[in-house]
Parts: sequence; C-alpha cells; structure tokens
Amino acid sequence: MSRTRKGGLVAKWAVDSELPPVALTAHADTLGAVVKEIKSNGRLKLSKIGGIQWPSVETEGVWVFASKGEKIRGSVLIDTASGHVYGAAGAETPRSDAHMEVRLDARTTSEKETRALGINVGDCVAFDPRVEVTNGFIRSRFLDDKACVANLVAAIKSMAESGQSPVRTVYFLISNYEEVGHGAATGIPSDVVELVTVDMAVVGNGQESDEFHVTLCIKDSYSPYHEGLNKKLRAIAEKHEIPYKTDVYPFYGSDGEAFWRAGGDVALSLIGPGIDASHNYERAHMDGLNATTNWIMAYLLEK
Repeated sequence: MSRTRKGGLVAKWAVDSELPPVALTAHADTLGAVVKEIKSNGRLKLSKIGGIQWPSVETEGVWVFASKGEKIRGSVLIDTASGHVYGAAGAETPRSDAHMEVRLDARTTSEKETRALGINVGDCVAFDPRVEVTNGFIRSRFLDDKACVANLVAAIKSMAESGQSPVRTVYFLISNYEEVGHGAATGIPSDVVELVTVDMAVVGNGQESDEFHVTLCIKDSYSPYHEGLNKKLRAIAEKHEIPYKTDVYPFYGSDGEAFWRAGGDVALSLIGPGIDASHNYERAHMDGLNATTNWIMAYLLEK
C-alpha cells in the first residue's frame, strides 16, 4: 500500500500474469463543511464541502475540529430556530448558507470567546452519520461512498480468505476529494487498461435503480461510460446470476470521469449499490451491497 501526495490510498494486489493490470476505485471523502465566519454571538457560519442539502442537516449534531484546541460539540440550526421568539418566521426562513449556523456546546456568546476555544475560520466541521441497521437496511449519512469502500474491502477479504487471487494485477484506489470533483484525477497507474469505479447508484423517481440490486451506470450528467467494458461486466453478472440493473443518472459525476478528464487512457465503467436519498439521510440494503461485492469478485476472477 502507498499514499498519493494528496492523501489517497493505493493498494496493489500483484499477480504473475501477462494480462495488463486493471483498477477499481471508491472514495472515502464525504460531504461536510468548514467554518466560514465566527458571528458576533459566538456561533459559526459554514461553507459547504460538496453538495450537502441544508434542510437535511438542520438540528444535526456536529464536531468542530478546532485548529488550535480540542474538537468541540455543537448542532446545526437556522438563525430563527426559537419558536417562542420568531414564531412563523422560523418556518419561512430559507435553509441557506446565510441562515444556517452552528450552536456550540460551549460557554460562548461572542466572537472573542469562540476564538478563545481555539476555533478559527477554515476549521473542519463533521456531521453525525447516525448509523442504524434494521431488517437488512442500513440508514446512515455518507453511504456515498463509504458503502462502496466496504464493498472493495469485503471483496479483497473474501477472496484472500478463500485462497483466491485475481487473474491479473489489480490496483485499488481509495480516493479523497471526489465530492469536490478531482478525487481520482491522480493515483491510477498509467499501465492500467480498465478502471471500474464503485460508487452509489441513484434511487428515486424516474430511476431504474433500487436498494436491492447493484446498478451499472450507462451515462451520467457528464458522459456515457465505455460500451465495451459495460458489455463485459454485464456478461459477467449474467454468468454468475448477480442481480443488477442499468441506469442513467441525471445529477452525477464520478472519480472515473475525473481520471478521464485528467487524460487517463482507460476503458471506464461504474457500478454500485442503490442508495436512497443521496446527499441526504441515505439508506442502502444488504442485498444491494452483497450483489456489488459479488460483482467485484467475479470481475477480478474473469480474464
């Protein structure tokens, strides 16, 4: 294993084979925020990282990672949160950058007191994931894309424990910076001929994807994926009776496309489990996760 300079993790599973290497990638970074401003009342304005939806995190617990102190607990609220003070104005307040704030669980009522806690503009703010597992469903923030990191780890672990190896050398890139668009722009070796991005499938009105299947993305908002590799993956899934669907994603980009746009010369496909309520309070099902892991293993074992 090795690190890229910007913090991604690259794992190489070397195999004695004349076949050219392939790669798979999933991303570990999530939506979040940084401190944009320390208000005169000691509370914090935020600047979003990635496409988080403010209404979905209203009242959520957070950790503020103070750059010059200990991490501090808090919660996200609108600035008209008190019903007994603002009445109907609270419901009418836009859930936007201008009106969302972090109320710190610390004794502070001024900018000076908050800065004395070690908090500065630019400090990272992490939202609680709120993980629950019930009847095979996993509810959590940030299944995009930590669920798919788990898929890669599970595939590697299952193959290793059963004494199986890929038919060719494989690189696994666990990227960061995907949510802001440039995660896997670097980190994929130049001799790789195929790249399979493992990322969430879109579930909602007008979509084929659901939480109980793995999905092959044919096209997203940027580009179609590689037809030849897509056909190869479909043939593998059908051979091994892996329950999959195909879909088109309207508001979506991927790490694989980041590599393409950076000049990466590979055949590119994207698979992943169906995730409901993406960039909100997300949900997946074990059936979709297992199908994704099985497809990864089947791909690695096929010439």
